[in-house]
Amino acid sequence: METPTPDGDVAEWRALADRLATLRADMLADERRLAPRLQAVDVRHRASARNLVHYLALRRHDLRSLQDALARHGLSSLGRAEADVLPALERVLGVLHRLLGEPAVAPGASPGGRRQLAAHADALFGPAPEGRAVRIMVTLPDEAAHDDALVAALVARGMDVARINAAHGDAASWTAMAARVRQAAAAAGRVVRVQFDLAGPKLRTGALPPGPAVLKLKPQRDAWGRVQAPARVVLVAEGDTPSPEADSVQVDADWCAALRAGDAIDLVDARGAQRRWTVVAADGRRAVAECSHTTYLAPGVRLLHPGPRGVQTTGVGGLPRAAGALALAPGDLLRVCRDADAALHAEGALRIGCTLPEVFAQVRAGERVWFDDGRIGGVIEATDADGFDVRITRTRDGGALLRADKGINLPDSRLALPALTAKDRADLDVAVRIADLVALSFAQDADDVAALRTALAERGASHLGLVLKIETRRGFEQLPELLLAALAHPTAGVMIARGDLAVECGWERLAEVQEEILWAAEAARVPVIWATQVLESLAKGGAPSRAEITDAAMGVRAECVMLNKGPHLVEAIATLDDILVRMQSHQTKKRSLLRALRAWAEPAAATP
Repeated sequence: METPTPDGDVAEWRALADRLATLRADMLADERRLAPRLQAVDVRHRASARNLVHYLALRRHDLRSLQDALARHGLSSLGRAEADVLPALERVLGVLHRLLGEPAVAPGASPGGRRQLAAHADALFGPAPEGRAVRIMVTLPDEAAHDDALVAALVARGMDVARINAAHGDAASWTAMAARVRQAAAAAGRVVRVQFDLAGPKLRTGALPPGPAVLKLKPQRDAWGRVQAPARVVLVAEGDTPSPEADSVQVDADWCAALRAGDAIDLVDARGAQRRWTVVAADGRRAVAECSHTTYLAPGVRLLHPGPRGVQTTGVGGLPRAAGALALAPGDLLRVCRDADAALHAEGALRIGCTLPEVFAQVRAGERVWFDDGRIGGVIEATDADGFDVRITRTRDGGALLRADKGINLPDSRLALPALTAKDRADLDVAVRIADLVALSFAQDADDVAALRTALAERGASHLGLVLKIETRRGFEQLPELLLAALAHPTAGVMIARGDLAVECGWERLAEVQEEILWAAEAARVPVIWATQVLESLAKGGAPSRAEITDAAMGVRAECVMLNKGPHLVEAIATLDDILVRMQSHQTKKRSLLRALRAWAEPAAATP
């Protein structure tokens, strides 16, 4: 005999069915309202665009109480419905109708969003490597333009997409990089795509006067201060090429010719410290000298060499000049000038130029300014025709140095900047010859996407993949519009550019912002690149932090993870490959995969 269903359950099923029916009606109403926009989408992506519209309609509502109620009755809570929103809702609604003894709603679409997303990732990035579903993108260092062995190692270790950053280098180096990637990929029998990142309208600090010409020569010491290796300098006769492998200075040619191995060189360094150097090698045009004490060489320092004709002296030349910098602390007033070279004409003043003078008419007093990836913060106090004044409010303890060519972020300002600069348009002429994907930096609205698509079409390159770099607050706020515009292109993707994005949206919001981008992109069935500072300590310093390992593991929820350059880049690729392979058996998108766990022993039947 069947147990009668409690009236309370029936009433709750009715309420749940009604709420789901309302949500479904909202989705279909939005689809009808946006029909002209959906028609503008590439025919291959219309189902994806409709799914995005359904997802946006769903997420207009606070669904938390609905989710709890569905879960109490053993039904799907719609918590992983991004790829197939309407089918997921209709399946739950159908179950409720059957429980109520009512005709089930006829499903309007069949699930298949995850398969479509996988196909779109293949089209954009190329096929995934065997054993790993998430691709690895690598920002190519300058050496990749001429170092065949390095590029071959990157490919062999697992690079699936090579990224060329047009903010650095030139057409010749980019072309050489792409050619070496193609050559190495062909030799390895692999598909490796090339992405070309346009520089975009990046605000940067202008030039600064260079710092003093000083060379610090320091011996290596152990933990007890004992010298393990002496300081070493190469003394080069004037007119000869300095040594690229070691610290070197230029000296008088006749003075250098008189040096012999074992000779002593006496000097008073830039700090007034007396030092004696010993020549360990000499060939007439250059000599190598060593010392067990730290020495500072600067213009005006004289080197003394006692020889057969008495003590001979020489000055030192060819000293490197340190990069110029402004020392800033909270409370300082910094003048940001329209003239990018303003600081060169006012040495010693707290002023610096800006590379995009267009912003000066668009900023207002009271708006925040961040410099150098958020390391220095301030608020605009006043503006005029020639610039604006920033009161510094945040630096690290003890102050901070602001150098040339550092990023400027204006998160509160509504900036109307061109999607493609004149440089971008010139660089596109190179990109269409060497790349498979073009990334649009600082994408802010649908018109930006249209501008790039038009520029590609004018160059006969509409077949190239298009990647939207979401790195401004406005870009994040306009993400649905950007995605719909990108779906008009044959192949498109999204990069979560977390460096500028964190500064623009606030560090405390970055975690939720990157989550929301992942969800929206999955709803649009657009592949995602997880980028910025992934395993950065490993790539640059040889050892990752614990937090970086966790962050890299989270990248398995994207379709591609990007590494930046560094001396340990090859090792970083191998580590990332290992992490992604391990994690893909535990996680895909928002869904945890309950594979059999064999890490733990079975609990004993009884406590001994």
